[in-house]
Amino acid sequence: MDVRTKNFGGLEEEYASFKRSKVAIMQAPYDKTATYIKGTKGAPAAIIDASSYMERFDDELNQETFKIGIHTMDALPIEDMSPEEMVAKVYSASGELLKAGKFPVMLGGEHSVSIGAVKAFKEAYPNLSVLHLDAHYDLRNEYFGSKFNHGCVARRISEICPIVQVGTRSLSKEEKDFLATQANGRIKTISVYDILDMPMWKDTVTNSLTDNVYVTIDMDVFDPSIMPAVGTPEPGGIGWYEILDLLKDVSKDKKIVGFDVVELCPIKGQIASDFFTAKLIYRLLGYIFIKK
Repeated sequence: MDVRTKNFGGLEEEYASFKRSKVAIMQAPYDKTATYIKGTKGAPAAIIDASSYMERFDDELNQETFKIGIHTMDALPIEDMSPEEMVAKVYSASGELLKAGKFPVMLGGEHSVSIGAVKAFKEAYPNLSVLHLDAHYDLRNEYFGSKFNHGCVARRISEICPIVQVGTRSLSKEEKDFLATQANGRIKTISVYDILDMPMWKDTVTNSLTDNVYVTIDMDVFDPSIMPAVGTPEPGGIGWYEILDLLKDVSKDKKIVGFDVVELCPIKGQIASDFFTAKLIYRLLGYIFIKK
């Protein structure tokens, strides 16, 4: 089998073995609660395939980030599980990697996969907060009969630790009422409208986070003109350099302890979005593990 199909970056064993790698890529191919366009379960494989065509030298950071070691785990066997079972499996797998001293990066799948990961990270890092980049607030208590639906992920995370949402621009009346009456200060939201009005919005985001940060990136936070391959696209999203500047600032001022990238919904014959996502992951790893 071509090495490019097996691990992130198409890395040789020297840089991809579990033992010598700082980073462990988790694959969470799950889209059972998707409510619009299904297909996010194909994202981990698409991202890994696209990543093998990246230049491994990072032109912004002037470094070869892959030399930290990036190991790619086998895909979690979660496709046919119930949402509750899936969350438990991701929780267990995340915890095992943290105990092994690895830096976990999870490739979704739909956004509900993040719940189990955050639960595991909270146990490892009590002073944890979550930076949530998303077009949608995801604050429903229940959606289509499940409290673990992708539309409930931020609500479940807020029950685990504080969450800072960025780039939001779509919510229900239920979510609006919840934010106004029941959020209890555990949810900070910087919507796209706030971003337009706040020149120092990135500082507000960083100052709202605790020292240890888990980042969850829903790819629909980006404008669909540059990221069309998502399950629920929303107009008016954020650009590539704006997101990179934010992630760079957070990685400088806080300790990012893990992250996930979710909700890529690959479009057959359109590989730009897959490559975009792979490059985002690699660049964020570069910010976190920047050469001193």
